[in-house]
Amino acid sequence: MFKPTGSWVALPTPYDSNGKVDFGGFSTLIDHHIAHGTSELFVMGSAGEATLLSAEERQEIVRRVVKMSKGRIPVFFGSTFPATADTVRFAQYAESEGADGLVFTVSPYLLPPQSAVLEQLRACMGAVTIPVGIYNNPARLGVNIEVNTIVTLANEFPHFVVDKEAMPDVRQLVEVKRRLGDRLNLLCCDYPKYSIVLPTLAVGGNGTANISGNVIPEEMAFISRPWDSYEKMVQARESYCRWYPLMEALYWFSNPIVIKSALRILGLPSGGMRRPYSELQGEKLQNLKGIMTDMGVVKKYGIH
Repeated sequence: MFKPTGSWVALPTPYDSNGKVDFGGFSTLIDHHIAHGTSELFVMGSAGEATLLSAEERQEIVRRVVKMSKGRIPVFFGSTFPATADTVRFAQYAESEGADGLVFTVSPYLLPPQSAVLEQLRACMGAVTIPVGIYNNPARLGVNIEVNTIVTLANEFPHFVVDKEAMPDVRQLVEVKRRLGDRLNLLCCDYPKYSIVLPTLAVGGNGTANISGNVIPEEMAFISRPWDSYEKMVQARESYCRWYPLMEALYWFSNPIVIKSALRILGLPSGGMRRPYSELQGEKLQNLKGIMTDMGVVKKYGIH
């Protein structure tokens, strides 16, 4: 079973000038990440505006992105719908199309009790045989996937391979690693307000599930290496602190608002935002350009 490790980058969904999904843009972004050392891609997560895509669009994204990426770079797809039955159908569709893996979350908006979270994830994981993971993001979804739930699922499903944590509680990271060890790969978000990248790697985590890699892919690949030597620990700490100001900027607003603006600054595909999101503009946009220019990002990654 393939397990994500290193820099697992959450892609935004690129749109064309008519607001439709830009599959040529997807192809360009995939090539860009392959060229710059990204380990895996995560498509249709929160950065991919998954909740603003129709079921038909999501199916087409799976079908076409699998063809672009298969055998070149592993891609996991966000698969959660509000209703468990719809999630199961979509997950089975993605498996039939050759997806490398799937990621499930707590259903948005519903605030289910933990027993219902367990049953939802159990139904979804049990419906497929390809590698699966969870994306634990209580701030966006309102419910934490508790450690006991994670352990129960890991004991039941050998193809549950990755826990993507986005929450400010290092204790949860420690407990997942302590109780499951190498059975489950632990990756964390790069949200500076949480600042759990270095703690995750320190407790034996396997990398990051990040959005900054959209803008600095090689640097995030370097930071996200699991620590198997003192040298890697020192290098990760130094590089993380160097790039921290850019990470802060990329999280000024909810994903993918700033990421898409950063991609446009670089000349990479992004397209606009679907409402109710709004575009980054004015002073903030100019500040972002300044940070990216001063840190050498535009010179290194800009397409001219």
